[in-house]
Amino acid sequence: MKIDSQSLSASMEAWIRNDDFERAGPRWLQWVWTLLFAAVLAIFFTVLGFFAFGSGKGAWRNLAGWAEWYGKNFVVCLTVASSIHLMFDILRSWWATPARIRAWTGWQRTVFFAGVPMVGVVVGWPIGIALAGGNIMRWLASDQSQNIVVGTMLMTVMLSLVLHYWFSAKAQQFDAERRATEAQLRMLQAQIEPHFLFNTLANVQSLMDHDPPKAKQMLTSFTDYLRASLGSLRDDNSAVAQELDLAQSYLQLLQGRMEDRLRFEIKADTAARRQPLPPLLLQPLVENAVVHGLEPSIEGGTVRITARVDGQRLVLEVQDDGRGLDAPVRPGARQGQGMALDNIRQRLRARYGLAATLEVQAAHPGTLARITVPLQAAAI
Repeated sequence: MKIDSQSLSASMEAWIRNDDFERAGPRWLQWVWTLLFAAVLAIFFTVLGFFAFGSGKGAWRNLAGWAEWYGKNFVVCLTVASSIHLMFDILRSWWATPARIRAWTGWQRTVFFAGVPMVGVVVGWPIGIALAGGNIMRWLASDQSQNIVVGTMLMTVMLSLVLHYWFSAKAQQFDAERRATEAQLRMLQAQIEPHFLFNTLANVQSLMDHDPPKAKQMLTSFTDYLRASLGSLRDDNSAVAQELDLAQSYLQLLQGRMEDRLRFEIKADTAARRQPLPPLLLQPLVENAVVHGLEPSIEGGTVRITARVDGQRLVLEVQDDGRGLDAPVRPGARQGQGMALDNIRQRLRARYGLAATLEVQAAHPGTLARITVPLQAAAI
């Protein structure tokens, strides 16, 4: 996977949130953030140690002493941080899934996100001391060991709570930014083109003179489409079944204008239909298939929409057998396909980080667009 500034930002966001957000980017990158966190934390403990125990003339100018104690503190901090990271990973894969965490109350989250680091310190701290060259048994036998253990545990609890609430505040900030970005992009995608609106009304008007039943049917389809699309603007979440119904209303409406030149098939298994999905995410792909794939073709063609659950992922596909990606641009043809695809990718990244993808490829004939979304991230 290519690592760029956007993927780094999404990966760090997922590491900071650490609760109900899908892990973004490669797993090793999450460990890099943990390593960097341990490195920064070791600086804090090294400075604190010199304040508490540094003595003698020139102690603060002893670079070798700084390097030695920073190395020891880094080993301990990295061992503790790795223990905490590993415990979170194990619990996430077994019990504390993102969907379950989202259902917890505030105190349950606090207990979990403060308790795991505390246990991680208890497990990782003595191992880190041993790896750093310390003698755990001799230290435990000293007179001050009990006080130091109690003090360390209290400091761990306090640090865990502070970090948890700080991470929670950052997570809320990320969530607010994500919602604002997604709402803006959804509004852009949901705008009804004047071309589409005026053409539909003009067709209804012309049909009223010589084919009133067909005009009534077309107006009904248009009303259904408007009701479904405008309703989606007011919701942050939809479902695959609703998005398929919206696509069907849109295609039925265009059939009134294109007649036999437009055919469509919609297939979705029961599990896929029940899955949640951001609203108006599928619609631009259907519009692109018709406007850029079939409408310019004299013989028209077929749009096939499928939705299925594949392992732990929801897969949505929109395929047409029209002109294809390599077809030359017609003079006077409407542009905007690239902008629609870019908006979808931005919405996917805002909602799921790097855990969801949009692929567009040649289908021979036509074009295939595929959206892949992780099921756990989609669960409401």
